[in-house]
Amino acid sequence: MSDVPSTKPYLILALHQWCAVHGFTPYIAVFVTEQVHVPMDYVNNNEIVLNISPDACQNLSLDNDWISLKARFAGVPRDIFVPVGNVMAIYAKENGEGLFFEVKEDQETDLKETKKSPNKPKLTLVKS
Repeated sequence: MSDVPSTKPYLILALHQWCAVHGFTPYIAVFVTEQVHVPMDYVNNNEIVLNISPDACQNLSLDNDWISLKARFAGVPRDIFVPVGNVMAIYAKENGEGLFFEVKEDQETDLKETKKSPNKPKLTLVKS
């Protein structure tokens, strides 16, 4: 059954909600390829760590295929787009609890074949 949808976007959403409920700061570690839209000045060894808490970003969308948000880097607002397949981990800053994911080395090729656009979210975080 090769058409089974990935559980990864749902696990990311669940961990994000767990952090919010318990007052933790959710961070995601991202493997940076040409499909990842982040400020390259903050990328180290093809990786970037992003704070995705409500205090650190706006318009967070946790889609099945993409994570998008607006965040400030050195005071400059930036639009961030991350394919879910490039997320290596989501964890709480305060205690390191979270989930770590394998990112395939051929991730870049797989992402080029994706027909989804980061502008069409399926899951949206709703603050209550």
